[in-house]
Amino acid sequence: MSTSAILVLNGPNLSRLGKREPEVYGSRTLDDINRELAESFPGVAFDFCQSEEEGVLIEKIFQAEDGGACTGVVLNAGALTHYSIALRDAISAVKLPVVEVHLSNVHAREEFRRTSVISEVCLGVISGFGPRSYHLGVRALLERG
Repeated sequence: MSTSAILVLNGPNLSRLGKREPEVYGSRTLDDINRELAESFPGVAFDFCQSEEEGVLIEKIFQAEDGGACTGVVLNAGALTHYSIALRDAISAVKLPVVEVHLSNVHAREEFRRTSVISEVCLGVISGFGPRSYHLGVRALLERG
């Protein structure tokens, strides 16, 4: 059985999970979410990355494809979801499947959060299940076949 390799990529402000608006995003930290993913999917080699900088996220996507071992990306782009054409273009530039995830139900929030410029170039979108959104994203990649 071969090991799957998945990049879990997080954008701006997700480093503040556990502190930032816990009524919206919950009390778990990003480290908690990453640890729970690794424990739940022991057959997956995860590469976890969080950055406040758009360019770092783009470079990680390119490196994931160029390295050849990555089978997909779970991406919570944070605020970049709503306006980063550069991130959208990076996703379009690779053949890796990308699953867009969000902790909160973005469609039940402010109007501007309901627009994603990256959704059209992603395999799918999972939103509103808290940390479980990441688990569902990983499962979607693993079951893709």
